[in-house]
Formats: sequence, structure tokens, C-alpha cells
Amino acid sequence: MSSPAESGSVSASPASATGDFDVASLKNPDYVRKFDRVIDDLQDVYSHKIRPLEKAYNYEHFSSSAPLGNDDIAAKPMVLLIGQYSTGKTTFINSILKKSYPSSHIGVEPTTDRFVAVMDNPTERIIPGNAAAVSSALPFKGLDKFGQAFLSRFQVSQTPSPVLQNFTIVDTPGILSGDKQRDRGYDYTSVIEWFAERADLVLLLFDSHKLDISNELKAAIHALKGHEEKVRVVLNKSDMVNQQQLMRVYGALMWSLGKVVHTPEVMRVYLVSIWLERPPNAFDDCRSLLDNEKKDLLTDLQQLPINAAIRKVNEIVKRARLARVHALIVAHLREQMPSFYGKAAALKQLSDNLPQAFQQVSKKYRLPMGDFPDVDKFREALIGMKFEQFGTLNEKLLMASDEALGTDLPELLQRLPHHSSFTGTTARPEIETESEDESESRPLRRGGASKTGTRSRYAPAKAERDMSAIVLNIVMLTLVMFFAVVVGGAVGTKMGWIDGMGPLIELLRP
Repeated sequence: MSSPAESGSVSASPASATGDFDVASLKNPDYVRKFDRVIDDLQDVYSHKIRPLEKAYNYEHFSSSAPLGNDDIAAKPMVLLIGQYSTGKTTFINSILKKSYPSSHIGVEPTTDRFVAVMDNPTERIIPGNAAAVSSALPFKGLDKFGQAFLSRFQVSQTPSPVLQNFTIVDTPGILSGDKQRDRGYDYTSVIEWFAERADLVLLLFDSHKLDISNELKAAIHALKGHEEKVRVVLNKSDMVNQQQLMRVYGALMWSLGKVVHTPEVMRVYLVSIWLERPPNAFDDCRSLLDNEKKDLLTDLQQLPINAAIRKVNEIVKRARLARVHALIVAHLREQMPSFYGKAAALKQLSDNLPQAFQQVSKKYRLPMGDFPDVDKFREALIGMKFEQFGTLNEKLLMASDEALGTDLPELLQRLPHHSSFTGTTARPEIETESEDESESRPLRRGGASKTGTRSRYAPAKAERDMSAIVLNIVMLTLVMFFAVVVGGAVGTKMGWIDGMGPLIELLRP
């Protein structure tokens, strides 16, 4: 934590501070009550209908996604900040916090090799990574899988801040360029994936005069695949160039990102100028544009708490779809494995033919190929696996996940209060027209899918009944039994095994 002087604090009384991050809905008891109940039921749906499927087919081994705990689901919105230079990111964080609440004395020191989670707390304190990873009050339990090398470079900085009451900021280490990249001792890309999965917003931060993208930054951007809707690009210190140069810088940035981010949509880029203290040589010819862009960025951050529940439901839906596809793939591969010998060779063949297996599962269960995992990553995860440890297709677990996707999660979305575009007013959020007590007290079904009287999509298809075939089978069975009795009786009598069969044999003899 830096001193007030280092952070460029401005004296002001708490009562006079007019923060840009005042969110009316968080102060509205109706919204808070509905939000809390939706989160509670979301935890219930995940733990009873989705997590059992993940556990049965070892989903976390094949994915970077660790199991979600209640703390993960109930956590505040998270903003992940990624950039080349630690000082630029630190200036950005401190400026956002200080400009919004001048009376606050919060400041974040530059970190060249640490992940730092900045959170609100009544008293200032720093929690080391090992303690944070085991704390039930913090949403960082899954980080212990990255080992001591990472945990020694992770910390939680807590301080009282009205801004941080609405969301948590996670600052990543500065990324060195070219050959100066160092061996960090842990999988940096996997850590980025872990945070990106849980983040509500990812900010890629660039300075207007430093646009180079190193190999490690490219890897970090690639780790955001599947979370593109969360990513925003911030071109900070845009007033260090004039208007004509800014157009060239913006074009160069988009060209560089286009080679790294392979998406049909263009990422939102904020052209802003956020300083602790504005330098005297800053240009003013784009001041109006930069101010409007900054306002849009602050609005994006401001709406995080409002959209938090929707984002959490969306993430659970995404996770449930991926877990269901994973379970069907594993069950399909399990069926192809021999029962006794030749398992190693069979696994090698299945691994080589994964694309065909994915196509078969997609066609059999009518699943979009977009829900299937990356072939190379899945093949790598197969190494050393023993498929006899997995059960066969578990229809009950799959039906439970289908019910969560088709019924429970949509119901939770319907129970959320709807908001018009947030404009900074203190208007009361709209409340659902249906009875709140009725909708919020409606219990969620547990323990599997409800019985609807229809055959499960995962059950094996039953052959249609053919009456002619049934009659033929009865006739053939009767004839077989007749000849078995007659021939068996004749042979038994002839051999003296059966007495008293002579008259019957004579009667049946032509």
C-alpha cells in the first residue's frame, strides 16, 4: 500500500465525496433481498444437479475449471486487469479509486511479479497467498492447485473503499517483453484462465506509446478464449499524442490485436486518459472524446453489481453445458474400451480418433460442436487415464443437468429484477409483476429430473414391436418344445431311461 502522498490524494470530507460508483440497486433492500435469494438457489442448483455430474466424470481433470464453491458463486463481481507494464496498471487502479472518492487514502503499489486482489475491508491488511487460498471468506480456494511458487506471489490487499464495496480488482504481474521474459515457476497462462473464468470483466490495458505485445501477453490473451464477451480494451494515456497520432495508434493497436484475438466481433476499445496527476505536456485536442470514453468505461464498471447475478447464472449455464458434453464423451469412450485386455492399444486408438468420436457423440445426442472441448487439450488429458474407473452413461445425472438447464436456471433469471439502462439515477429498480413471496419461496426440485412420462434422450432406443414376429416366435417355440418332448421321450424309452412311454410313442408314431 502506498502513502497518500504517493497516491496523489486530495483532501475532502467523506460527506462531500460524490463517487462515480454509487449504485442505487445495491442500496435498495428489495433488490438486495432478491439478489441474495437468487444466489442461494443458484448455489443449490449447482451443488445438487451439476456438480454431481462433474464429479462422476472427473470434469476438472479435463478442464482448467476447478469445482465452484458457495464462496465462488456468492463472491462480488471481479475485474481482471492484464497489461504489459505494472506501473501503468497501478496508476490506472489508483486513479480509478482516487478520482471516484477523493477522501479515500487507498493506494496500490506497483507489482512486477505478483497477482494482487484488491478488496474492500473495514481495516487495511494484507493476506498472503497461502492464507487466502484456504480462507472460507475469500473466493480463492482453487488457487492452491498452482503450488507454492504461485501462492508466494499472490496476495490480497484489503482496505476500506466505497468503490471496492461493489467489485474486486485483480491486478496481474507486469509482462516483460521479448527475451526478458522469465521463468515464473508456475503456469502463468493457467492462472489467467482460472481468474478469467471467475471474472465479470477483463480489461486489457495498453499505453498509447507502448503497444508491443510480447509472447507471454499473447498467451494470456489466448487464455481468454471462451470469455470474449467479458473482454474490454483500454488504451490509456491517450492524451500523450495528438489527434492525428492517436488515430494511427488506434489503428496499430487494432491491427496487433487482430493477429492475436481471432473473433469475428471487434473488441470494445476505450480511449481514455486516466492519471493520478495529469502531466503538463498532455494534448487537449481530443479532450471531449477522452472524457466521453472515460464515462463509458466507468459506466461499464458501475453496472457490474447490477448484472452480477445474470453473469453468474450465465456462467453456470455455460459450465453445465460443457460438463454434460464432457460426460457424454467420456461415457462414449468408456463403451469403446475392451473388457479384459488390449486397453492400452484401444486407448491409443481412441485418442487418435477423437475428432470422429466427437462427431459421433454430437450426431447421436444432437449437440452443437461448439460445446465440445479442444481436441488437443482433451487428448493430452487422456494420457494416463483409466477409463474403467468411470461408470457408464448415468442417465439420472444427465437428466438432472438437463432439468437445471431447461427449468431451474431460466426460473432464476425470471426472478431477477429488470433494469433499464443505468444513468446514475437513484430510481428504484423495477420489481417483477408476479408475487415476490410466491416466486421466491418456490422450492427447487432436487435429486434428478422430474418424471414426465417420456423416454429419456439418453436411454437406449427400444425396438418397435412387430406382431407378426411375435406370433412366429410363439409358433417356433411350440414346435421346438413338441419335438423335444417326443424325440426325448422316444430315446428315453428306447434306452430304458423312461418307463411307460410306449403307448404314447405308439400313438404318436405315423
